[in-house]
Amino acid sequence: MRESGFPRAVALAGALGLAGTFGSGGALAAGEVTISHYFTGELGRAGLEEIFGNFREATGVTVKDSPIGHEDFKTGILVRAAGGNLPDVFSYWAGARTQFVADAGNLGAIDEMWAARGLDAVVAKSVADGATMYNGARYLVPFGYHYAGMFYNTKVMAEAGVTEFPTTWEGFLTLCADLEARGVTPIALGSKNRWPAQFWFDYLLLRTAGPGYRAKLMAGEAAYTDDEVKAAMGLWRDLADAGYFAPNANADDWTDASDKVARGDAAMTLMGTWITGYWGGNGLKAGEDYDFFEFPAITPGVPNAVVGPVDGLLISGNAANRANAEELVAFLVSDKASQATWAKAQGALSPNVGVDEGIYTSVMKRALEAIGNADTFAFNYDLATTPPMAEHGLSMFARFMDDPSGYEGYLADTEEGAKEVFGK
Repeated sequence: MRESGFPRAVALAGALGLAGTFGSGGALAAGEVTISHYFTGELGRAGLEEIFGNFREATGVTVKDSPIGHEDFKTGILVRAAGGNLPDVFSYWAGARTQFVADAGNLGAIDEMWAARGLDAVVAKSVADGATMYNGARYLVPFGYHYAGMFYNTKVMAEAGVTEFPTTWEGFLTLCADLEARGVTPIALGSKNRWPAQFWFDYLLLRTAGPGYRAKLMAGEAAYTDDEVKAAMGLWRDLADAGYFAPNANADDWTDASDKVARGDAAMTLMGTWITGYWGGNGLKAGEDYDFFEFPAITPGVPNAVVGPVDGLLISGNAANRANAEELVAFLVSDKASQATWAKAQGALSPNVGVDEGIYTSVMKRALEAIGNADTFAFNYDLATTPPMAEHGLSMFARFMDDPSGYEGYLADTEEGAKEVFGK
């Protein structure tokens, strides 16, 4: 999958009527549908229980739900695919991970269902084109998507005298230096599970080498030992050497880092918009207790890219309950009440153009604007490259956070992994 553009249509599309989506085509066969997903957090589980209940009332079909922890899901679902033991429906991330499963022949195409349910009128074209098509066929139904930004504690920033937030790298370095001088740890990062560190690599490379070069690296057409990658990692090392990250990042997960910012133990963290769902569940208020600014520009003239994942729904190629599976995935994206429930529970942005933007907090509305103003929406690292390559890269990021000084050696090791993965 190439990185895709999410133009302003995603952020500003008007409401579209969806009447008849579930009333046509005759009665739905009684029975059940099985689903497995990685939405195991308290807010996500509660939201899904409500949504699945709505689906049962609308269709008479019972959802047999099998949630799996986020990290276990990454490998577990591939094991199930290899063994021909996939559920009817499963969640997965758009991009290279879905491409990987599609290439293995484990998915059922949904082109006919997409057309029959009128999903072209439901999902913004930019989202559909960028996230749902693989090998010339449509496989993925988007359920929600996110944006990664620099989320901060408003009180901490105000007490530090910060009234304007940086748009350039020089301004960002000044902000970090001023915070540290006031005894405030500038940045929290919880990289225990490796993936939270990827956003630093993503933005530093995108802001210096640009989306075109980054896409080549993700596809194995550029090398991790290239000067472009070394330069991006060098900027990251400079931040670490200056002491701007809270210590022992690899001992914390992303919620630990989020808690540090919420408590005021650190000023900010680079994270996806799901942090707003987490903080909201803990009683924090958008715009009052927290806010965000966009990752600053670095090299003049480089296109503006934003980073984030698209959570999707896939139907297995040998689904036992294919008709019910199609009804479920169509319902989950088309039912505006369910989409609103999910957006609020997960801190997600809805791919459904009919969802009223009034459901979003002020922070989420600004995230929509940031996406709409960007030239490119780039899938984050472990969704932009193949799962085997992502393992090499994520391990490199964890090694870096333990000892930034050895980054050139880590890059050389990662390039050796890339040669194996891509057959270079």
